[in-house]
Amino acid sequence: MLADLAAAPTPYHAVERSRALLVDAGFRPVDLAAPLPGGPGRYLATTGGTLVAWIQQAEHRGFTVVGAHTDSPNLRVRTNPDLTSAGYEQVGMEIYGGVLLNSWLDRGLGLAGRVSLTGEDGGVEERLVLDDRPLLIIPQLAIHLDRDVNSGGLKLDPQKHMIPLWSLEGAHDDGGSVGALKGHVAGLLDIDPARIVAWDLMAFDTQAPAVIGRHGELFSSGRIDNLLSSFCAIHALRRVVEDGATPQRTPVLALYDHEEVGSESATGAAGAYLASLLERIAAAEGADRAAFLAALHRSIVVSADGAHATHPNYVERHEPSHKIRLNHGVVVKRHANQRYATDAISEGFMVEACRAEELPLQFYLHRNDLPCGSTIGPITAARLAVPTVDIGAPQLAMHSARETAGVADIDYLARTLAAAWRHDP
Repeated sequence: MLADLAAAPTPYHAVERSRALLVDAGFRPVDLAAPLPGGPGRYLATTGGTLVAWIQQAEHRGFTVVGAHTDSPNLRVRTNPDLTSAGYEQVGMEIYGGVLLNSWLDRGLGLAGRVSLTGEDGGVEERLVLDDRPLLIIPQLAIHLDRDVNSGGLKLDPQKHMIPLWSLEGAHDDGGSVGALKGHVAGLLDIDPARIVAWDLMAFDTQAPAVIGRHGELFSSGRIDNLLSSFCAIHALRRVVEDGATPQRTPVLALYDHEEVGSESATGAAGAYLASLLERIAAAEGADRAAFLAALHRSIVVSADGAHATHPNYVERHEPSHKIRLNHGVVVKRHANQRYATDAISEGFMVEACRAEELPLQFYLHRNDLPCGSTIGPITAARLAVPTVDIGAPQLAMHSARETAGVADIDYLARTLAAAWRHDP
């Protein structure tokens, strides 16, 4: 798992890694612009930071969908990124999602993402780029210049204070008229900078994921939310294949992009990506539209996203009757106001699936006096009208540049997701 997290500094790299793992398990990539293959088989489709994989059946009897997301809150490079101030060269950044800003200070940051290039045939070519050296840093203001920081709290302006530096002004002239950042990216790709049309580039913490704790029972990494769920789902689907399980409902895995900013995109959970693909899968399994719509009422969705573990230094921020512990199993999340989609029916499905395989569950509810985050669960439930259960592995420091979770919960989550795919109530 740590190797998976390290290999995926962006949603695009997460999809590339996931695709390779699934192809190794016999999944065949398909072109969504062409008809889907007919008959049983294992298939996958990718678009940008989104991946859908499924085990096609001989007959359509509904779906068991496991959903997660590949994006994490971070800093993303602006279109015109080259800035200078007080003798430093800086890279202009845009805040993506609910970033815990202070966690990005004083860290060595790398750059990664995707780049659009002018192709030789006049079209546009997409290339992934990765520089895992500590290129960038956002130095915090010294305490001598902010004497109240420890008593009054750190206050960061996302427009002014989150601009990393990466060189001294005039130290090098590697960008020329094309700009320092574009020149750097062109050098990484070994291309003429004039070929670069656009980019989706982002910063990431270059410190490697690591097992920590007195007995090695914890691990720390960037992007645990929500790549832990994504890769556990990938390995769970591989386990279903290896076990030779034959569930009646079609197993589907949907890894979306853009969850951290609301999912309203062409490749997000609030779009038509999954619904249209599910209908095409049903048609490939011999169902017409009426049969597909009827089968949705025999389907279930499992939304897998991080869950808040009870923080030892802030116990009062958690619901006292629903304490959550690391390494004690997957968490079922409920919220009366539908920030999570779990209800009695979908929770019952999850409880029975885990009971059949002797897997532990914990149950999370949020405090009434604090606003609650959300997931793709309610969005997917609304788009498909399918019972949905929100679950996830517990973690600390959600949305930090570096989060913490339990080692044992990696296996618990993978086994729980495999149990959901195998369970035919």
